[in-house]
Amino acid sequence: MENNTELVAQCRAKAQEWLSPAFDEKTRKEVQAMLDNADPTDLIEAFYQSLEFGTGGLRGIMGVGTNRMNKYIVGMATQGFANYVLKAFPGRKDLAAVVGHDCRNNGREYAETVAAIFSANGIKAYLFESLRPTPEISFAIRQLGAQCGVNVTASHNPKEYNGYKAYWEDGSQVLSPHDTGIIEEVKKVKIEDVKFEANPDLIQIIGGEMDYDYMLAVKEGMVDQDVILRQKDLNIVYSAMHGTGRVLVPLCLRSWGFQNINVVPEQMVIDGNFPTVVSPNPENAEAMTLGMKLGTKLNADLVVATDPDADRLAIVCRNDKGEWQILNGNQTAMMFYWYTIKNKKALGQLNPTDFMVKTIVTSELIAKIARKNGVEIFDEYTGFKWIAYRIRELEGKRKYIGGGEESFGYLPYDKVRDKDAPASICLICEIAAWAKDQGKTLYDLLMDIYTEYGFQKETTINVVKPGKSGADEIKQMMENFRATPPTTLAGSPVVVTKDYKTLKMVENGVEKEFSMPATSNVLQWFTADGLKISVRPSGTEPKIKFYCEVPAPFSGAADFAAANAAAEARVEAIKKDLGL
Repeated sequence: MENNTELVAQCRAKAQEWLSPAFDEKTRKEVQAMLDNADPTDLIEAFYQSLEFGTGGLRGIMGVGTNRMNKYIVGMATQGFANYVLKAFPGRKDLAAVVGHDCRNNGREYAETVAAIFSANGIKAYLFESLRPTPEISFAIRQLGAQCGVNVTASHNPKEYNGYKAYWEDGSQVLSPHDTGIIEEVKKVKIEDVKFEANPDLIQIIGGEMDYDYMLAVKEGMVDQDVILRQKDLNIVYSAMHGTGRVLVPLCLRSWGFQNINVVPEQMVIDGNFPTVVSPNPENAEAMTLGMKLGTKLNADLVVATDPDADRLAIVCRNDKGEWQILNGNQTAMMFYWYTIKNKKALGQLNPTDFMVKTIVTSELIAKIARKNGVEIFDEYTGFKWIAYRIRELEGKRKYIGGGEESFGYLPYDKVRDKDAPASICLICEIAAWAKDQGKTLYDLLMDIYTEYGFQKETTINVVKPGKSGADEIKQMMENFRATPPTTLAGSPVVVTKDYKTLKMVENGVEKEFSMPATSNVLQWFTADGLKISVRPSGTEPKIKFYCEVPAPFSGAADFAAANAAAEARVEAIKKDLGL
């Protein structure tokens, strides 16, 4: 970062404020050391901006300073959140919040800080006794009738990070108007406004009894108990990735009827430094290495894993050669929708009021599966809170039977309003059991789906543009695409253009409006031969993302390699057409 005098002076002034008695001695010492250091790099990094409370909460590198995650930034965020809750429910005497955390360093301290501040503001805090999965926090909010909740987690980010997810009374992460309302309140808070002193009478520790209720709820995601009982010895290898799934995932699997559950011992150790992986992200193949190794040793049927806060899952199954094959998020989701519809139908459990949800950047094959079987499917924005929005809108009128997104998140039942890896892992094991019943693997089922509904390859192209100049560049790219959208992609004419910022689409040259619950900075193009490209700037990182869905000829499993190669060649053509 450039060493300009004005910026250094601003950072020094901000840092001086952190020498006041409002901050503890350890913090003051660290800030003083930054001020005394002739090299201002650390000072600038820690103080050049304030870590922003966004629509999903906070996420940042841990350390002292305004641009870091620490108990003071967490404290100011919670005070603002508490202020908003008190305004949103005027006169209520029984306000409550659920507070949880995952395995990350400082997670317990931050969660206790959050609970203390809620209690000091007259809001009862139900604080989990130790780390718990994100979906259980969502479940507990609904189960206890709380008005809000906070989960201290940075999901699958690197070990240096921690975060803060804000939830509303329906168990979903906050949406409009509450998200902007909370942000406004947080912006007003100064350190001296924060009520750090807990009211012990308003803090209740929760744990085992909530785990039990949550596990009972997870069983609602089950489709066919008989198939599990027939294949109770399905050989499962599970990794908790050092996080919150370590206790509940094996317990949930047992409660469904599975008896042969093997865990990756090195990754069952709670550790916020994630010593066995480069990144605790189930999207990275590297994170699954130890699981596959154990799977090979034990001749397992499948390997499953959860990320540190157990909202997302990863699945590895055997391909037609018996080798391990990691399923991507779209393939995983496809299998959930396909199996749920097919088997509810076979068991006479599928009703006309049942519905499913996906996000607009998730595979169109899923929509094809639902429509062919007469199940209504809703397309929502990226982020599970939008799936939760649709469930809430239809609550009491229609029955939700599943929904997910391409980034490895799925929810098979409606007692939770966020991605739920424990429930999803149980369901994928049920699907593997059903396949085994017929002498098949999950990979074989995937080939069956492609054969019936058509093959397509999903690829995400991330274009990283750091800093302010990068943000400007991304903005300009979106403006250029709007001004001159592509007319052909990989040799196929574009027949539909959708702009979610204006909620207008052009179909075969005719402009019309379409409906969504809000606007968003996303563009989509569909071609005559079934290509779909979605473009959106990332909300959390300095990059613009291109989600490509590329069809290729496919008549059976023998075509898989050729179809993959043909689709990859077209992705290269798309990159060229879009100037990437």
